[in-house]
Amino acid sequence: MNQFKFHHSIEVRYADLDPQWHVNNARFLSFVEHARFHYLIELGLFDGRSFNDLPLIVGDMHCRYFTPIEPGDIVEVWLGVTEIGNKSLVISSELTSPDGSILYAKCESIMVGYDYKNKKSAPISDEMRKRISEYEGKDFTKNKVRDDTSINR
Repeated sequence: MNQFKFHHSIEVRYADLDPQWHVNNARFLSFVEHARFHYLIELGLFDGRSFNDLPLIVGDMHCRYFTPIEPGDIVEVWLGVTEIGNKSLVISSELTSPDGSILYAKCESIMVGYDYKNKKSAPISDEMRKRISEYEGKDFTKNKVRDDTSINR
């Protein structure tokens, strides 16, 4: 049983392949990015159009690869928020086959609260904490584990 509530299906495209005839490692991160986009929309944290209103920016990404993804595969990207700090949150994800029998990768995205208009990091809002807590069924309203403020673009 997968630990995440949210998932998004991705069909492997020809353009995702590299000369070794499997999905290029960089595409795994694109798959996670695409699923994260839909996750934020589902939570109502982003409308999918107004990028200046997006409250987060990528601060760090890690991906551990287990099994190559091949042409014709369908990939399920399962993800959810696993930690929230003062100015950052962690979105953990697993890329699997549709039935979950194959684990392709596990990834972690550290997202920093960000104000695009002023181009600086910002605290994770109480409203964001509340929405994530309600969706995930976990109490993140007081959980301020991380305090990453390294993003200051």
